[in-house]
Amino acid sequence: MSQSGGNERVVVDPITRIEGHLRIEAQMNGSKIESAYSSGTMVRGIETILKGRDPRDAWAFAQRICGVCTLVHGLASIRSVENALDYKVPKNADLIRNLMSGAQYIHDHVMHFYHLHALDWVDVVSALSADPAKTAELAQSLSSYPRSSVGYFRDVQTKVAKFVEAGQLGIFAKAYWGHPEYRLPPEANLLAVAHYLDALVWQRDVARLHAIFGGKNPHPNFLVGGVPSPIDLNSDSAINSKRLAQVQDIITSMKTFVDQVYVPDTLAIASFYKDWFFRGEGLGNFLCVGDLPSKSMDEPDSYLFPRGVILNRDLSTIHDFELGDPQGIQEYIAHSWYDYSSGKASGLHPWSGETELNYTGPEPPYEHLDVEQSYSWLKSPRWNGNAMEVGPLARVLLMYAKGHEQTQALVNHALTTLDAPVEALFSTLGRTAARTLETAILADAMQGWLDSLIANIKAGETRTFNEELWEPSSWPKSCQGVGVMEAPRGALSHWIVIEDEKIANYQAIVPSTWNAGPRDANGQPGAYEAALEDRHTMVDPAQPLEILRTIHSFDPCIACAVHVTDPDGEELVQVKVT
Repeated sequence: MSQSGGNERVVVDPITRIEGHLRIEAQMNGSKIESAYSSGTMVRGIETILKGRDPRDAWAFAQRICGVCTLVHGLASIRSVENALDYKVPKNADLIRNLMSGAQYIHDHVMHFYHLHALDWVDVVSALSADPAKTAELAQSLSSYPRSSVGYFRDVQTKVAKFVEAGQLGIFAKAYWGHPEYRLPPEANLLAVAHYLDALVWQRDVARLHAIFGGKNPHPNFLVGGVPSPIDLNSDSAINSKRLAQVQDIITSMKTFVDQVYVPDTLAIASFYKDWFFRGEGLGNFLCVGDLPSKSMDEPDSYLFPRGVILNRDLSTIHDFELGDPQGIQEYIAHSWYDYSSGKASGLHPWSGETELNYTGPEPPYEHLDVEQSYSWLKSPRWNGNAMEVGPLARVLLMYAKGHEQTQALVNHALTTLDAPVEALFSTLGRTAARTLETAILADAMQGWLDSLIANIKAGETRTFNEELWEPSSWPKSCQGVGVMEAPRGALSHWIVIEDEKIANYQAIVPSTWNAGPRDANGQPGAYEAALEDRHTMVDPAQPLEILRTIHSFDPCIACAVHVTDPDGEELVQVKVT
């Protein structure tokens, strides 16, 4: 790394292993990040496309908000229409929706850990110097997972060696191998690489659950009023005994991998990085809209993931909130490339939300953003004026604070194993651990939902669709609703206004808007910005691994470019990834 006038700027363009488009600029003070700015660099605009359309078709468009999170946007859209019309769905439909959502969580979390985030902690090249016998010994000490033989790890090591010898790391490219912040011994690195490959095979099979209930993956079918999954044990074209047996096999496979591989690996890797339990905290405010009902979406008290807010890390007080409160959830645009008719300093509840694009940023290519002005296509959602973090950590904290026994047992076991206090949860590594523990909870919940579905069928209840309000002639002239769910990455809400049987307004507040949004008019940073500002020291500015760790800990569904500047704004190093 060279220097220019004592000033430094690191440019990473883009951060890999993230879906979408995000840019972060971080102001440096020496080797420490002093302030950070998160910029979404691609406009969404689906809200404008949906205006004037049939509400029953909205889900098919809303799915296209994201190429990864298709299911959650489709389901949230369906729920918004049902909420607006007070449209009740059969119990079987809710159970099938829970099973599809749960499968999305488990698949998503495992894939994120091994294929996106673990490489921030695991040095793939170091695995070449591992002793396969010692790796097997390590693996067998962690769990009873059967793929733990010496020969298996030797074969994996040979595969990686071939990549390296050819000068092509393939799927393991685009990382800072050899960085001094990689701390795992070679044997642990080899173990993680082997499980990376195992997860690739595993995920292919578990994705079949969406095809069974929704016809296909990754764009499963949905239906206002229920699910498009008829149940008929005597039909080859419906949910029958054979397909239910396949679902059971998938759930068993999920639970085995989560319990025997994912959870032990997370705890083992975390044990080498305990200092990361004390940085990357960010806001200390957490919000959940709640999801996964045991009764219905109309009964939040029946949700597995509770609805509520935690402020200032205070787990002793859970704040309730009403989704329809016009002063509750609002979106601000003080630093966003939008205009409001009421002015850029005002906030709007989503039912009154506006999507008026107004790009005032620099013409690309450009060195850096003017962060004193608008600098993002993301808005800034707030609850009662507070910036909030959403996601697995928020959900685990809510369940822990509300006394959910399984959550408390898992969290306390993890903290005891790692010799860490409860406060360690409020961190980069706490965020990562919460995602893992949440997956274990969901793997157990999946079995309960399937058992309930089978019990209903045995009792003669096979309805999966309620036709009562399907025809628009049965709808009120005007109505509004909100469809909520806890997507894998956090609180998701779709807000719809229906007039004369058509969509009059549509707004979506997605997890990465909560977390990745820019500062508001009061200067409050978003969750990404605040987390990067919490005790981040860069060992090697030319290889900003520390930034990757914290940004990936949120599992953002957006591709990123990260820019780091010193107080004088001089550029020193630029790393391009094409």
